[in-house]
Amino acid sequence: MISITDLIENFSDFDSDKNLQPWEIIDDLEIILNEKFNHLDDDFIISGETAIHKTAVVEQNVIFKGKIIIGRNSFVGANAYLRGPIYVAENVKIGPGSEIKQSIIFNDTAVAHFNYIGNSIIGSSINFEAGSICANHYNERKDKTISVLFNSEIIKTNTLKFGALVGDHSRIGANAVLSPGTILPKESIVKRLELIEQLKEES
Repeated sequence: MISITDLIENFSDFDSDKNLQPWEIIDDLEIILNEKFNHLDDDFIISGETAIHKTAVVEQNVIFKGKIIIGRNSFVGANAYLRGPIYVAENVKIGPGSEIKQSIIFNDTAVAHFNYIGNSIIGSSINFEAGSICANHYNERKDKTISVLFNSEIIKTNTLKFGALVGDHSRIGANAVLSPGTILPKESIVKRLELIEQLKEES
């Protein structure tokens, strides 16, 4: 059992159900956000399935698809593509040309430009340099089911799409790639151009 709150301090503020695994939360994110929509206050501007806090800044040509919440003082740069369900907390920066899909991003995290984050849970005060990627699907494997490595234990997710769980205060270098199922503890450092592949394909 992965305790998300051990990796992301603010996670208990997002969802109190400690019985769900990270990939289950991502799979259920549409349902979770539907409930959150019902409790948004008047500081959010709601248009269709998108709720944007009045203090947030959204630059030109941003595309929103699906259920999306953008929190207080957050920023979404020009030409970004957000495919919901997505929850963006407070003081988050999503740079120009980035793509975010079915993910949760917590307070004070910065995603530079031309990044891809798919089916992931990203903690607080994390910095993604330009071009870094959270991959969410095994294109190259015959068995595409994703497993994760946590506390020296291999856990099968029984899902085909899960990106990364990144602990608070981590740093992801430019053009680095987090392979599907990556679990990073707090204060992790991923070097520029580094590939994180925690589980090799079984022969």
